[in-house]
Amino acid sequence: MRWLLIACLPGMAMADSLVATRVIPAQSVIVADDLTLVAAEIPDALAAADAAVGLEARVTLYPGRAVRAADVGPPALVERNGLVALEYRAGALNIRAEGRALARATAGDTVRVMNLSSRTTVTGRLDPDGVVRVGP
Repeated sequence: MRWLLIACLPGMAMADSLVATRVIPAQSVIVADDLTLVAAEIPDALAAADAAVGLEARVTLYPGRAVRAADVGPPALVERNGLVALEYRAGALNIRAEGRALARATAGDTVRVMNLSSRTTVTGRLDPDGVVRVGP
């Protein structure tokens, strides 16, 4: 069996990894000042700040620790107990009602919502405009 030894020589480029510069609590939107690049190859770490800026931290991120793709995601559009518009469409029929979200959700998530007029709980998909679409 042969071994291949690769040494880091001056002038050789290493991959950059993205790390947090301060404690970023879970559910906080990440801004550019929260991150920095370090000259180290950290497994699964993001390689550019653009990949995380504007996203929400899914877990608490600590200073000097790598920021991984699984640690960030799209920001929530709806908070638990937040008011949302419910919309049901079927052909020419269009019904709108006000509801209360029963969980946090981002665009595209399925979320349970209580219809405030009937007190019925329905499930729908949250659109990017903040409307929960229920039905077919």
